[in-house]
Amino acid sequence: MALISLKKSITLVAWLAMVSFAGAQQLTVYPAPAAETDPLHNDDFTVKVRKRGGAWQDLYEYNVKVDEVKDTRHTVMQASMCSFDFSGEVEVAVTPNKSKIHTARIRPLSHHITHEITSNILYFKLTKPVNLSVEINGDIFHNLHLFANPIDNFKVNKKEKNLIYFGPGVHEVPGGKMKIASGKTVYVAGGAVIKGQLLVSEVRDVKIIGRGIIDFSIKGAVQIERSRNILVEGLALTQCPIGGSDSIIIKNVKSISYYGWGDGMNVFASNNVWYDGVFCRNSDDCTTVYATRKGFTGGCRNITMENATLWADVAHPIMIGIHGNAENPDTIQNLVYRNIDILDHKEAQLDYQGCFAINAGDNNLIKDIRFEDIRVEDFRQGQLLNVRIFYNKKYCKAPGSGIENVLFKDIAYNGNNAELSMIAGYDSSRMVKNITFENLLINGKKITDNMPGKPAWYKTADMARIFIGAHVENVVFK
Repeated sequence: MALISLKKSITLVAWLAMVSFAGAQQLTVYPAPAAETDPLHNDDFTVKVRKRGGAWQDLYEYNVKVDEVKDTRHTVMQASMCSFDFSGEVEVAVTPNKSKIHTARIRPLSHHITHEITSNILYFKLTKPVNLSVEINGDIFHNLHLFANPIDNFKVNKKEKNLIYFGPGVHEVPGGKMKIASGKTVYVAGGAVIKGQLLVSEVRDVKIIGRGIIDFSIKGAVQIERSRNILVEGLALTQCPIGGSDSIIIKNVKSISYYGWGDGMNVFASNNVWYDGVFCRNSDDCTTVYATRKGFTGGCRNITMENATLWADVAHPIMIGIHGNAENPDTIQNLVYRNIDILDHKEAQLDYQGCFAINAGDNNLIKDIRFEDIRVEDFRQGQLLNVRIFYNKKYCKAPGSGIENVLFKDIAYNGNNAELSMIAGYDSSRMVKNITFENLLINGKKITDNMPGKPAWYKTADMARIFIGAHVENVVFK
């Protein structure tokens, strides 16, 4: 009897596991917003997805614009974008319609997604939501941006008076701008494209969520200013600037821009901002934290970005501190960047380089900054880091007042294109102090003060190709 009971228990456990696994297998594919002849569509790829062993389902391939820079010449290039939601495991099939596959790469490389190529179709599997770049034959300007989202569990109740609903299809916003009132939830369904800006101004308790798109020609697509308790989640757009605000969450938002000054995620004079799972490919800085700027006044504190992917076709993946109030100095403090993949950095101008750029201007004090668990792939041109107090007359009225307490922990760079990084103060009253590197890996080699034959920290910095200039105090590698 005991043996029979045990067999029954094992059978029951196995059945429950199968039911649980089957329940976890979900896939949501959204309808096309327009015909395949519409300018919204890009026919470079045919992309399909299915549950493991199930029927293939077509995805709509959107056209997105990106910025290729050669020397000082900018060229707008046409790339592709697809998205879907899933849980469990899915299989993806990508067919390039205009070329034969010789090589393929799926990034971020840290996800270690393996693939196979059969009859000019690229196949791979996904077991968790992720934002990817699929690149055929090394082409990063006609690539496929593939956004595999978690399942959207929001239940639409069209009778809810505080719900603004955009269903599948193309929606023209009258006057090109919609101001969202306090307490409203804006739901942009998968397959919806909004042609117009969503403005969150002087309000509170607003949600802008869904799996839709705000047309990629709209600058400042979702703009948040002087507001509190705001959530933006799941959308694809160009830019999402935040100014003079508090308690903001930006989650699983994808930012792609192609025009000049196309910064992705700007923060101006705001506090308590959390970015989670964002993807930024921008024609200027991917993410910035500034103090007084564009009519917003004050410093910044408690800004966190984690689980993100950053790709700067121009300028910096991460930029902190150049703008402030020179007459009434600001402080930028308590910033955390964690679990991030940096896919590219392309900047020829030496004053505007650095995957990690802390450039203190306008008498700003910048302190208590933490970079942790960040993987930097082989970018095209620029520096790994640039930590400086400087006076950039184009943008500043004065040098910064100081940079203090910066931790670089578990940072890995693999590549050959990085130029000499830089840490430098301005004068004896405007110092850079307390910069710590913990587990810095350059092409797999750990950089520490205990390296044989390299007893002094400045020699260690040489090994990391970091120039440490004047007015710098207490740089530690460990």
